[in-house]
Amino acid sequence: MPSKAKPLTDAQLRAYESKRDLAAELLESVQQMKAGKTVVVSSPAVEARERTGLSQSQFAALLGVSVRTLQGWEQGRKQPSGAARTLLTIARTNPKALLAVAAK
Repeated sequence: MPSKAKPLTDAQLRAYESKRDLAAELLESVQQMKAGKTVVVSSPAVEARERTGLSQSQFAALLGVSVRTLQGWEQGRKQPSGAARTLLTIARTNPKALLAVAAK
């Protein structure tokens, strides 16, 4: 569930970023990957599209959205609306049903 925390102000963000050691963070991430301590998180949109066997452009057309919108959902930058969320759920749970409706 998304956090309800308030976004940082520009000043807070600058202060946070000024204290970061990006090289150390990157090195730690690489060490975690090599040690197998990473978890791959797949978005519901990616899972739904993969279950249909369609490309991003085909799946976006099927849902009636732009490829850019679909990519936003897949990357977690955007959240689908109610109707789109329902279609994604159908695609994940019963991709053949969605494909059959689209074929008509």
